[in-house]
Amino acid sequence: MTALDTPDGLHIDVVGEGPPLVLLHGWAMHGGIFAPLRERLRAQRTLYLVDLPGHGYSRDSTLPLALDPVVDALARALPPAPWLGWSLGGLFALHAAATRPEVATSLAMVCASPRFVHGRDWTHGMAPQVFRDFATGLRSDYRGTLDRFIALEAFGSDDARGELRTLRAEVFARGEPATRVLADGLGLLETVDLRKRLPTLDVPSLWLAGRRDRLVDPRAMQAAAALAPQATAATLDHAGHAPFLTHADTVAERLMAFLDRPQAATATAGV
Repeated sequence: MTALDTPDGLHIDVVGEGPPLVLLHGWAMHGGIFAPLRERLRAQRTLYLVDLPGHGYSRDSTLPLALDPVVDALARALPPAPWLGWSLGGLFALHAAATRPEVATSLAMVCASPRFVHGRDWTHGMAPQVFRDFATGLRSDYRGTLDRFIALEAFGSDDARGELRTLRAEVFARGEPATRVLADGLGLLETVDLRKRLPTLDVPSLWLAGRRDRLVDPRAMQAAAALAPQATAATLDHAGHAPFLTHADTVAERLMAFLDRPQAATATAGV
């Protein structure tokens, strides 16, 4: 494994061989969370495992945790490639695919939605107050709030204990995420709505949901996929919010089947 550090202080682990694939983690985590997927894909893909600003080894990055600055920085640093986004990382991956298809040449959304909160015309999101409560909790009980969020991520999985154990071990494995940036991430989860980007999405997309996910309703992902051309949706029956931890073989198989499709391969080769 080698490391790539951008002038903005973004840390990116690079591992594997073959065509490139970019992976973006969820709130409060870092690229190391993808270890089970990394081991299954490294023989087939060159993986770029990003630590988002304020997270992991990018803790001191000068970039704000905002869609345009992060996507622009990654576009300068990385080769054209499919982008995979898990949870919060899905907002960055979807934004890249919608605005920079020459950079994010296809899209894989793993337990991620174009809009995370409930609305009158989006009935499968979470209540906005959930994210506000977590933001309030960060100021009064930083570690307890992170642990409650992690417990929510693991809840519902058929291996909830194992998933919770892994998430707890990883959250501080590269240092404590910056409190300010965690609050910014919760703000993104509460306010961003990328649904209008979906009908004009010009790259193939894969939407992988966990049926037992308590943060991103699989019905939201199905609804999002229905709005996008060239979209494929699948739901993993016994998975929660982090299926690459509990069902890594299945996620890797689904992902490679998508990436190896002529449509996705053409998009990548055409850049």
